[in-house]
Amino acid sequence: MPQTKKFIIDFDSTFTRVEALDILGEITLEGDPQKNQKLQAIKDITDRGMEGSVTFRESLEQRLEILKADRSQIDLLIKALKKKVSKSFERNKEWLEENAEDIYIISNGFKDFIIPIVSEFGIKKENVFANDFVYDEQGKIIDFNRDNPLSKNNGKAETIRNVNLDGDIYVIGDGYTDYEIKASGLANKFYAFTENVHRPKVTSQADHIAPSFDEILYINKLNTKFSYPKSRIKVLLLENVHPIAVELLKEEGYQVEVAIGAMSEEELCEKIKNISILGIRSKTNVTKKVLENANRLLAVGAFCIGTNQIDLEECQKRGVAVFNAPFSNTRSVVEMAIAEIIFLMRRFHDKSIGMHQGKWDKSASGSFEIRGKKLGIVGYGNIGAQLSVLAENMGMNVFYYDVVEKLALGNATKMNSLDELLETCDMISLHVDGRKENKCLIDAEKIKKMKPGAILVNLSRGHVVDIPALRDAILSGHLAGCAVDVFPEEPKNNKEPFESELIGLPNTILTPHIGGSTLEAQENIARFVPGKIMEYINTGNTFNSVNFPNIQLPFLKDAHRLIHLHHNEPGVLAKINQVLANYNINIVGQYLKTNEKIGYVITDIDKAYEEDAIEALKSIPGTIRFRTLY
Repeated sequence: MPQTKKFIIDFDSTFTRVEALDILGEITLEGDPQKNQKLQAIKDITDRGMEGSVTFRESLEQRLEILKADRSQIDLLIKALKKKVSKSFERNKEWLEENAEDIYIISNGFKDFIIPIVSEFGIKKENVFANDFVYDEQGKIIDFNRDNPLSKNNGKAETIRNVNLDGDIYVIGDGYTDYEIKASGLANKFYAFTENVHRPKVTSQADHIAPSFDEILYINKLNTKFSYPKSRIKVLLLENVHPIAVELLKEEGYQVEVAIGAMSEEELCEKIKNISILGIRSKTNVTKKVLENANRLLAVGAFCIGTNQIDLEECQKRGVAVFNAPFSNTRSVVEMAIAEIIFLMRRFHDKSIGMHQGKWDKSASGSFEIRGKKLGIVGYGNIGAQLSVLAENMGMNVFYYDVVEKLALGNATKMNSLDELLETCDMISLHVDGRKENKCLIDAEKIKKMKPGAILVNLSRGHVVDIPALRDAILSGHLAGCAVDVFPEEPKNNKEPFESELIGLPNTILTPHIGGSTLEAQENIARFVPGKIMEYINTGNTFNSVNFPNIQLPFLKDAHRLIHLHHNEPGVLAKINQVLANYNINIVGQYLKTNEKIGYVITDIDKAYEEDAIEALKSIPGTIRFRTLY
């Protein structure tokens, strides 16, 4: 970094994710019956001081009066703050260490806890300017050094004058006191740091709003360990994705926008421009037209099991990796299948409706135990196999059919054909995927092959069952009942009406696509999908991608990683290596995986490279996408 550039960094809510005195309050007020009220008072005072609506000295006096802390509690505070350093500063620890000479911490906080935190990032003790606690003989904090300019209004500006820094001065902070440095004419730029807190009164005065430290390094063209700042990665999450996913992606430094419902093709075509990561559930269709408008899209996350709503082939052609959550809601779907099988066999649904209508129908007619009955499972994947185990433990005889050879679990019996399964079993539960070949897999002809009085449960895909044929079978009495959670046409949000030919049929359970909608399942999905996407962005790892060759990569250390996605054509790897040889670049590790359409090459190199080398790699015939990681 040029020696003429100096960075002034605030501490509370900037270098750390929290206000230190708020955390000190958690420590000192432990056991106080008025703890919550006092903590809220501290927070309110802090906010008023940060926004400039009360003087800083008043704010400090009021907070210390509530805290009544001592030296031993400062040690506990330091331990807590070490775990609260802002993510983007942690990511750029190496840069901070390398440029420590020109980094200054100027804070209205206290040296007692600031120096132990920032020194671990290489920042020099003499470059830290902050307040000082005053202790009595017992170690209790009784005051602060009132001669320190940082205990007064506009103290940061006065401190800068006293330090007499030369060169360009850039201020990074979240509070009004940070802006005052620029307002006093003592800094070239003020960056409002919003990674942890967004104060409108402060951001309105900023030269630039910085959602992370990565952003500041990027716009100043300084060295950073990331080829592209995470703050520039825009994420769009649709269909009420769980808040955990939102938090994880924000913590990573991404700009995250959330929408409650699904979007039409036209809406998404407009919205997806400049989006790097798209997160959807089952109702949003990612079509070829949508992808044609996606000029920056790196990855799509399906926060569900199915991916038939995504044009996987077009994503592949455009170098867009797709990730889903194949295991996260398995248990939830299986429990729902078991529950619905029991409800249908006992006709609980009709009995309950009757009771709500004032009818007392105490009868065992058409009501059966599930023990000893034959359960047929169509599709023996993650869900089908787990259903098999639970059903057998409840006394059912399990049979299954799958187009792929699958090992039977427990005492389950594999059937050689779908027809054989339908003709044999008392209850059929569908757990197939959404491929086109499965459309109307259970049509009128297949329903006729089912045993008279059998029941059908569909928790898989809406187009798998011929709905008019199912309706006729229920009305004719050929089937004793059905449970359907998925439909060929579904409302895009909770405000649209639901329409179906199955409405009002006897012993028919209809649910609004909630097979995986438990808190546990949604939390599992919300952790799994972002984790895979972030791993792909950060390391190039494609393990668990549904449309890319799967590569599980070692951690990148002391190297540059070159990621090359290309059409699966002969000779591409040779051309990549020839380019590297032409530019005298040594390979320390290389990984290749292909499928029938594309190839994915990861090359780790141990030296800096010329930009011409990157252009040459991008120009190799058949290249779909190229990116670098540091």
